[in-house]
Amino acid sequence: MEVIMNRRNKRRRSLLRLFFRLFLLGLVLALGGAVALMSYAKMQGPPPLSVAQTTEYLAVDDSTIGESHRGQNRYFVPFNDISPYVVDATLAIEDRKFYDHLGFDPTRIGGAIVANLRSGSRSQGASTITQQYARNLYLSHDKTWVRKWNELIYSLRLEMNYEKEQILEGYLNTIYYGHGAYGIEAASHYFFDKDSKDLTLAEASMLAGIPKGPSYYSPNFDEPRAKARQELILDAMVEVGSVSRTEAEEAKAEVLVYQNKELVSGLQIGPYFQDIVEAQLIEEAGIEPARIEAGGLKVHTTLDADMQQKAEKWVAREMPPVPVAAQNKALTDAERATMILQTSLVAIDPRTGDVRALVGGRDYSESPYNRATHAHRQAGSTFKPFLYYAALENGSTPASTLLSEPTQFQIDEGRAIYSPSNFGNNYANDFITLLQAIAFSDNIYAVKSLLVLGAEKLIDVAERVGIISPLPETASLALGSADVTLLEMVNGYSPFANGGQKVKPRFIRKVVDLNGRVLYESEPEKEQVLDPKLAFIMTDLMTGMFDPSLNAHAGVTGGSVAHLVNRPVAGKSGSTPQDSWMIGYTPQLVTGVWVGYDKATPIDQRTEGQISKKIWANFTEDALKNELKLPFQKPRGVVAVEMNPQSGYLASETCPKSRTTYFIAGTEPTKTCPETANADGTDVIDEEAHEEERLIDKFFKWFGH
Repeated sequence: MEVIMNRRNKRRRSLLRLFFRLFLLGLVLALGGAVALMSYAKMQGPPPLSVAQTTEYLAVDDSTIGESHRGQNRYFVPFNDISPYVVDATLAIEDRKFYDHLGFDPTRIGGAIVANLRSGSRSQGASTITQQYARNLYLSHDKTWVRKWNELIYSLRLEMNYEKEQILEGYLNTIYYGHGAYGIEAASHYFFDKDSKDLTLAEASMLAGIPKGPSYYSPNFDEPRAKARQELILDAMVEVGSVSRTEAEEAKAEVLVYQNKELVSGLQIGPYFQDIVEAQLIEEAGIEPARIEAGGLKVHTTLDADMQQKAEKWVAREMPPVPVAAQNKALTDAERATMILQTSLVAIDPRTGDVRALVGGRDYSESPYNRATHAHRQAGSTFKPFLYYAALENGSTPASTLLSEPTQFQIDEGRAIYSPSNFGNNYANDFITLLQAIAFSDNIYAVKSLLVLGAEKLIDVAERVGIISPLPETASLALGSADVTLLEMVNGYSPFANGGQKVKPRFIRKVVDLNGRVLYESEPEKEQVLDPKLAFIMTDLMTGMFDPSLNAHAGVTGGSVAHLVNRPVAGKSGSTPQDSWMIGYTPQLVTGVWVGYDKATPIDQRTEGQISKKIWANFTEDALKNELKLPFQKPRGVVAVEMNPQSGYLASETCPKSRTTYFIAGTEPTKTCPETANADGTDVIDEEAHEEERLIDKFFKWFGH
């Protein structure tokens, strides 16, 4: 037994000696490799501190509409002229061990794998500041082993040949803060109109959060999101001991005032559009922010440069001058928002969803806030086409009549009274057809239609065509009380123009890198959501707003601009006390225009309320002047009849006034006007023939007064 134990002990000691020798050998090799690697990096010499390439934004014809330059709006400042708050905030959120590593952090690389799995965590990512600087200066952002190896070599070369403060200085002078501002000095002047050395803790911590995603964390695009990241950075500074908890809380409470003094000179055509593209490069195309910052991309967009310039031209011509009082620099942004009339415009090709022109405000240099995509406003009567499509889907026809007169509706199971009124208190005080109701924008007809249908059917249609904003199940929804964006409303009209297909608004066609490799490519997205026959009938109904022959108790809503457009068009205008809308279309183009004040300030409906129509009409005619005048294509199963627009009967000698109106085959009127007529020649509605509509209106009389 003793002999066996001695043999085992001897074997164990032998294995331990072998393991120790292998460990020493591995350690020597590792140390030797590290020394060799660092020696190689040192021998390569200092890499040049050059700047990256230019990113080009291209229109639909591949002409250049803008450029993002690494170097424009960049002002190099020495390390000592940068606020210590900027340095501390950047290190706290980007690289806490910056002064302790040799360009890369092995423990951080491992920890990032776990940290990135935590949604909403404080993960700083695996790359050090040195690696980010090396990648932005010399490399692509491909996730390949070759790129990672080269990044390691460049990081070591930087660390072996430059002081830490030189690396940090270069990093802070080259990173992108959005809006064309490269480097901390340009960002400081753009956002706060001051030198970077004078930034407060609150300002510095706000700026430090932007480079992670300039289009995502800029306070100009989403201030609550930017504020949340600023507070995250301040907490990180407390954790590392850069500032005290009291200082951090005071910085969180500080109200920041943004000046937006400088803009990138490359944003020449469609700056609001290009802001959306820049954001979608991350959100839709999935390209990393650091890759975008490095530049060298060709971004092929859907913008039509000629249409965009015409959109900007007509906005400038039709919008009134900014009041002299609003030019007072002592005014706050909130005060200006009640004094400066704003506008937005969106034009989409309904066949593809491609956005051809977009204006987010009257002057990007004064306000980069995009009202076309971010402002939620009540749609007014532009929402009615969704209601009337639902009515057609549930048995109504263009000849369906309801009584238009002042009405009080009992709603909420009789607990409330709703008393809508027509514009100018104009009522027919008689039965009117659905054709007339949409042409004159009769509110009584609309509310009655909603109460018969139920709000859920209107909401279903609106959501089908692409309205994504919350829609309340209220009687006022018939009159457009929901807050929506111009972009979603214009997109929602596209199915009426294209035969019932919902399309997704498209801004980017493809993204190509310096080597010609396609990083992202998109195709139009379509989905059949409406009956093509009913979509065509709705289009025919919406041509009525430009038809002066439909004169009854009020003029058609588009009569004032009908002479400006010399091609088949359909559309709907809308207004609220604070808003003016016009959305109209041809088979090739759907365009919407909104006019109002950023703050809920009433507009003058007789003057300011007409501007949206004028911009729309002039732009539509100008943008399509070299295009074919295409008619709206009638699908099979739709028939045309000569209908008297007031009565809904077939026109006859008794009531000769007629309009060619379309119906699904089998639902068209079959009776002519009654033989009797009023003394003034207007039609007489036959009680028996309109018994169904009379019963509906009796319902409203019983329960509505």
